Amino acid sequence: MTQARKTKRDTGLSPAEVLDWLRRHPDFVVKHPELLDGAVAPERELGDGVSDLQHAMIERLRTDLDLAQRRQDDLLATGRANLTSQSRIHECVIAALSATSLEQLIQTVTTDFAVLLDLDVVALGIEPTADLPAQATHGLQSLPVGTVARLLGERAVSLRSAVEGELEIYGGGAPLVASDALARIALASAPGLIAFGSRQPGKFEAGQAVELLSFLAQCLERVLARWLSRP
Repeated sequence: MTQARKTKRDTGLSPAEVLDWLRRHPDFVVKHPELLDGAVAPERELGDGVSDLQHAMIERLRTDLDLAQRRQDDLLATGRANLTSQSRIHECVIAALSATSLEQLIQTVTTDFAVLLDLDVVALGIEPTADLPAQATHGLQSLPVGTVARLLGERAVSLRSAVEGELEIYGGGAPLVASDALARIALASAPGLIAFGSRQPGKFEAGQAVELLSFLAQCLERVLARWLSRP
């Protein structure tokens, strides 16, 4: 069987038929320039020892175009991820503002936030230097004095890519934590923090943007302070 017949049997069209169709539709490639993306540029025969620079330039341009396309795809993916993160943070803020009691607020933070942010555990801890109402202690982690300063220093947010969850921060959820983000909660009467834990190592890494987590912590800080100031 000839190559032409084999090609026609496999594709339904022979090379000669394709060529004839393109000759009768000379504007087809103009209307569909994407066909050229994967086309191989012909290399001209220029004689021994002579390189075809035009062919090399075309291949270089194709490589640069592929790289630019990958970078554009990465930027689009990053933009979508940022929008998703922003939407989740907004949902957390609305949930915190919707709490009708201090107990419900703490329950929202330690339970609903984990679901909304697709994390394994979220914990809220305060160092025991404040005169907290008795009902406020349920759901809160009592942090040893100096914990916030030790973990955060002067930073508002700290990201840890590989960590064993501390019992004093996460309580019973500590074994679930392999990576976390810690955000300061600066109450007037006591230092505190909110901890976002994930069982996935590298979920949080140094260098990631922390503005959204910082925003959420500041919103929670203000809502929590208002409830604690009530008689």
